[in-house]
Amino acid sequence: MHRVTPLLICLTLVSLPWLHAEAAEMDVVLKAEQARIDAVAKASASTISVFAGAAGGGSGVIISPDGYAVTNFHVADPAGNFMKCSMPEDGGKVYDAVIVGVDPVGDVAVIKLLGRDDFPAAEIVDSNSVQAGDWCFAVGNPFLLATDLQPTVTWGIVSGVHRYQYPAGTLLEYTDCIQTNAAINPGNSGGPLFNDKGQLIGINGRGSFEKRGRVNVGVGYAISINQVMNFLGYLKSGRIIDHATLGATVSTDTEGRVVVTNILSSSDAYRRGLRYGDEIVSFGNREITTVNGFKNILGIYPRGWSIPLSYRREGKRFDTVVRLAGVHSRRELLEKSGNAPIPPSPEESPAPKEGEEKEGDDKPSRPMKPPGHPGTEEAKPPEEWKHLHAEKTGYANYQFNEAHQQRLRKALDALGDWGQSGETWSMEYTLVDNDSGTIHIGPMTVEGKMAGVNHNLEMTGDLTQKLEPAGSGGLFLTLYTWKRLLKEKFETFGEVYYLGTAPRRDFDVQYDVLVGLYDALEIRAYFDQKTGQLMVLEMFPESDSDPCEIEFSDYRESDGYTLPHRMVVRFGDDPFDIVTIKKWTVAPKDNKPASEKGA
Repeated sequence: MHRVTPLLICLTLVSLPWLHAEAAEMDVVLKAEQARIDAVAKASASTISVFAGAAGGGSGVIISPDGYAVTNFHVADPAGNFMKCSMPEDGGKVYDAVIVGVDPVGDVAVIKLLGRDDFPAAEIVDSNSVQAGDWCFAVGNPFLLATDLQPTVTWGIVSGVHRYQYPAGTLLEYTDCIQTNAAINPGNSGGPLFNDKGQLIGINGRGSFEKRGRVNVGVGYAISINQVMNFLGYLKSGRIIDHATLGATVSTDTEGRVVVTNILSSSDAYRRGLRYGDEIVSFGNREITTVNGFKNILGIYPRGWSIPLSYRREGKRFDTVVRLAGVHSRRELLEKSGNAPIPPSPEESPAPKEGEEKEGDDKPSRPMKPPGHPGTEEAKPPEEWKHLHAEKTGYANYQFNEAHQQRLRKALDALGDWGQSGETWSMEYTLVDNDSGTIHIGPMTVEGKMAGVNHNLEMTGDLTQKLEPAGSGGLFLTLYTWKRLLKEKFETFGEVYYLGTAPRRDFDVQYDVLVGLYDALEIRAYFDQKTGQLMVLEMFPESDSDPCEIEFSDYRESDGYTLPHRMVVRFGDDPFDIVTIKKWTVAPKDNKPASEKGA
């Protein structure tokens, strides 16, 4: 029988706390390792490889269960209209995908995987919450070596946030980037950057590469997912998207302030009061302290968005909302996007000089795959999916734009059979000051009395000059185009297209936006994304002028049609009036009102 000595008992008692602490620390380490493994598995499930046939390929990430995915423009562009995409699930599966919309300036493209509606989608978070020092990892297909269709994972930290990359070539510009030391190599382009929880924070795009092998040297850049989400509604419209400009240049003065050094008198910023020498204080609800910071924020918004702007003049602060213009003309954007600056692949690259570093990510890597691997042949339109692509100048895929147009047309038609309505609509109204009257909107005329003045507008000649009543910006003309939009099919209205989703004065709310061009006029119709109800109509008599804006509300049935009974009219910075409709008459005279039908 062994005897336990007092010394052994003492040693055991002394070691127990240490053993417990060691076990607890090991448990923390094991849990952290498992959390990292789980995050990688979760993230990898939504990562795709994009194959562009003989042109090579890259990576991407699925952002919604119906198959919408994001990649780089310089990855999708060589693939053409259709491509093959692989997913890691069940040992690897390959799906057909079609191009949807492209942003050549921001190097982003949206594609849609086909064949199911339950794709594993990445969890998206606010990339403004990312900080330098955060753990992150990149997932993708570097050098297209994932011959088993399983992505590669590289782990690192966020090296910096809100980085600005000067334009490469004539078009490409990376703004508000996330910098990371997680290895991003040729083939990683378009793939996702995740935080340590496996949540999507960016789209990998550019890297620094050294010498002939083009191996990452520890400096990679990801497009912030916030920028991608700002552009997503536009990209889903099937269009070729442009970025925004304020119409003003800025620099840092001797006191370190960011001030306006030049401004176009035709810009909306100028109409909102911004002038030479004013200090930019805040833009897009973010504080402005440097010129690069201003460029960063400007670069994350698309053309046509309305953005909050704050500026200071002689110690007084002014807060307003400005509509952003486009960086390029339509022709210039199309011409340049056809020759987008795509850095060459290793096989095409001349050897750099000793010590030279190459900046800018890859052209899709050349295939390094056995015969029969996805992407070794040119991706041809699969017969079953050919109907999902339509060619039209200015569009990456007009079919998607048409689908959105039809969706919004159905929303309008749900309010009444407008084609059967009368040729002349009449509205009896009152204004805020109790002034009242009737406005008749005919097939080619609008007549009525407002503020004691009789108006009779003929819808012929130069419509841009018919902006009555005074101070409204063209209320009667706007009512005419509204009626025309409801009553006419889009094909006969004029040129109509779906712009995408955009905010107005209420920056946190986005609307479906339909653009119509009639005569020399442009209208923008804003629809509630949930209800499909037409909420606002803007009428621009000229591209560099303020629109007449009508905000519609209090929809009620009248004569069998659902019509607004309250209209807030604005022009420029000030409201013009509030129109309350007491009665609508829109049914043909020889028809009984809906309430009397069947009596």
